[in-house]
Amino acid sequence: MKPIGLIAVGNPDRAILESVQAAVAREYRTRCSIEGQLDAHSAFRPERGQYHSTALLERLLHDDHIQLGVTEVDLFIPILTFVFGEAQLGGSAAIVSYHRLTQEFYGLPADDALLLDRTAKEAIHEIGHAAGLTHCDDYQCVMAASHAVEWLDVKSAALCAFCRRRL
Repeated sequence: MKPIGLIAVGNPDRAILESVQAAVAREYRTRCSIEGQLDAHSAFRPERGQYHSTALLERLLHDDHIQLGVTEVDLFIPILTFVFGEAQLGGSAAIVSYHRLTQEFYGLPADDALLLDRTAKEAIHEIGHAAGLTHCDDYQCVMAASHAVEWLDVKSAALCAFCRRRL
């Protein structure tokens, strides 16, 4: 597995970046470092009040390692209302947002531990796509599709044995 560099997109919380860094390094058994910051402003679409994830993803492309953008802004792609993340399948870039992973987004009390868990799972998932993995049918595998936070909460933060072999 290539080394992984984390890029702060916008102004994400440092504790979340560090939590993602540790989870990604542990699951992929590779070096993961926090490398810098990227301004998200150019990807903002005022008509939606959201940020176009593909526009940000294109700015994260790298040749010798995978770059994962971590952001607090609300992401979308034109065919969906929102996305938790996006990745270049078999490429070198991925991005995740924790905007809709907070309990507060759903009118519930804050839960920092749950937010860190959800963000780590989404980061590991999107890096899996960048490494060439597709969605897994095992609902407990981190590579299972998650279109709602409830689905994220059910799955683990680990690759199943089948996905691990596919790496």
